[in-house]
Amino acid sequence: MKFLDHLEEWLIATLMGAATIIIFVAVLHRYLSGFAIPGVQDFLIKINTSWAQELTIYMFVWMAKFGAAYGVRTGIHVGVDVLINQLKPARRTQFIIFGLLAGAAFTGIVGTLGASFVWEIGHTDQTSADMEIPMWWVYLAIPLGSYLMCFRFLQVTWAFIKTGQLPKHDHAHVEGLEEEVKA
Repeated sequence: MKFLDHLEEWLIATLMGAATIIIFVAVLHRYLSGFAIPGVQDFLIKINTSWAQELTIYMFVWMAKFGAAYGVRTGIHVGVDVLINQLKPARRTQFIIFGLLAGAAFTGIVGTLGASFVWEIGHTDQTSADMEIPMWWVYLAIPLGSYLMCFRFLQVTWAFIKTGQLPKHDHAHVEGLEEEVKA
């Protein structure tokens, strides 16, 4: 399951890159359509880019859901552990495991409710306003992102039980830089 190690990064980077290109093209189209260049202006006005904003909004929703799973996996997800860090080690371990399992349960429930919602909306004719795609495509981010987040909570729990260590994000560390320095 090596491909799962960086799944969130690939998804987020792909969505972010595509959203940037889409918005760039839409803005460029809007401004170039305003120039009175015979033939070119007529051609550009016929091209409809009204869907670009809607698509990028949906892409950012998907990024947020997968970004939350990334946060759990790397230890940068928001957590308040001031009181827990004051506990004795055995008690602290129990609270951490309980918190991680509670996170897994919560995201599993959200994923299941989201899947149920996607199933129900999939049996309707509801489509998005500009792109006219089935809305269940958009809402599919909820169960997929939530189940991935649940999986990451369970992964972190298992690793914590085995090693006693939680993932810690080092803001100064750049992954892969050591290999470049050696080369």
